[in-house]
Amino acid sequence: MSFAWPWALALLLAVPALTAAYLWQLRRRRRQAVRHSNVALVRAAVPPSSRWRRHAPVALVLASLAMMGFAAARPQVQAQVPVASAAVIVAVDVSGSMCATDVEPNRLAAAQDAVRAFVAAQEDNTRIGLVLFSGFAQLAVPPTTDHDAVRKAIDTLTTGRGTTIGAAILKSIDAIAEINPDVPPAGAGVGIPGTAGALPTPGPGAPGGPPETAPEIIVLLTDGANTRGVTPEEAAEQAAARGVRVYPIGFGTTNPTRLVCSREQLGGTDSDLMGWRPRAGMGRDGRNFLVVDEEALKTVASTTGGVYFRASDADQLQGVLADLPRHVEVQQRDIEVSAGLAGLGMLALLAAVWLSLRWRVFP
Repeated sequence: MSFAWPWALALLLAVPALTAAYLWQLRRRRRQAVRHSNVALVRAAVPPSSRWRRHAPVALVLASLAMMGFAAARPQVQAQVPVASAAVIVAVDVSGSMCATDVEPNRLAAAQDAVRAFVAAQEDNTRIGLVLFSGFAQLAVPPTTDHDAVRKAIDTLTTGRGTTIGAAILKSIDAIAEINPDVPPAGAGVGIPGTAGALPTPGPGAPGGPPETAPEIIVLLTDGANTRGVTPEEAAEQAAARGVRVYPIGFGTTNPTRLVCSREQLGGTDSDLMGWRPRAGMGRDGRNFLVVDEEALKTVASTTGGVYFRASDADQLQGVLADLPRHVEVQQRDIEVSAGLAGLGMLALLAAVWLSLRWRVFP
């Protein structure tokens, strides 16, 4: 057990001081009492239960003060925290390459089915958030236990141009920061030296810093490579500085075919009537942006303490998401128990008052 405010333990000194004062008061009363010639007769006249009844309320009051003193020090115990009691942020790539038909009917439709099944398999108390990214990243659904809201958002995914994997990780960090005060938001500049407005936040595990490993995780699903903005490696450094693990999933084959988007996937436009067939995106370094950048995703996983997965078809993607909880270890986290101790102390105090009134202990 550890204490967030150990100096508050000094309040416990009041317990032995009050105990000594109570014992002194008892001795003082004995000295002032009228002596009786037959002490044995007096003891026989007093019921045995009344001898301890007079002390029981005082003992409860002292116990209450002791528990309140411990509670004031904010005691913390280490407990295992499963992912089900934390949150999962699912970041889904909705770039135009997700319309590639190398995965039937196309990558985006297969990803929607897999993510729906993943959400349905989670426990009711698991908070799930949804981040969507193409040319920019947005928080579509904040972490919530309303899984129907997440499923509805998945049903209405539309594509865009560009792939901002790094921005998706940063947006996911911000979503976690909203529900976990130990995780600073990405805008704090933690993890990127020299960032404007950077805060002097301690690293994971340091006093006053984030936990060794946050119970919340990020599941990143993408089929391509980062095309703009902060790089995945830079974003991974920020996640690692906050103890946030990222589990990237590289989706799709290495030989993408034509891109065919449905009306819904294009946001209701008519450009799907003949099929959308843009050229394969090639970067200046010759990289095909329609193929997963496995090296970058593996770096993200190793930097943050996550695991990288590869899925080249719909069945593999379903299997990866179904098997994911097995790879997410149960984490040790400090849980504050001051509220419980304060509650017990209050109950002890109320019991002392009730017993004193019932037994008429105090004159």
